[in-house]
Amino acid sequence: MANAKRTVPVRHWSFAIGHLSEAKNMAKRGGKAYYMISAVAQKYTIHPQTLRLYEREGLLKPSRTEGNTRLYSEEDLEQLETILSLTRDLGVNLAGVEIILNMRRKMEQMQSEVNQFMEYVKHELARGLGDWEQRLSTALVKSSPADLVRSSTPTITVEATSTDTDSETAKRANQQDH
Repeated sequence: MANAKRTVPVRHWSFAIGHLSEAKNMAKRGGKAYYMISAVAQKYTIHPQTLRLYEREGLLKPSRTEGNTRLYSEEDLEQLETILSLTRDLGVNLAGVEIILNMRRKMEQMQSEVNQFMEYVKHELARGLGDWEQRLSTALVKSSPADLVRSSTPTITVEATSTDTDSETAKRANQQDH
């Protein structure tokens, strides 16, 4: 899995370095909260090396400061909670976690595509009904679509004479049909 990194520009990080409380290990940029590795490790009772391993394996992609400090967003924490649930509660190994997360991502993408297609179909149906109403109003013969559809198929009766063969009867039925 590609290990793409996001960079978050930070001007003053001196307050977030050192032995500060978890509250001070969090920064807000653009309305989003970011947590340093020590705060995340403490919150989820995992070792910081485990978080680094998850990043190496491509399971987490925390953003980085200009000083290369990892910053975990709320989305990263949700992803971490999923990883921990799979590994701790369900006993899934990291290869399985990667497969599950990829499948989940693909399912979300497919759901988005289905939703877009449904919106397109709704739009086209709404537009099509308007076009149909316009075509009916300008038609040479005014009738509803229900009047144009046959309600039943016509019945054909063929009388056979005693000298007819089956093939002649079939030919006569075809001629009457056309």
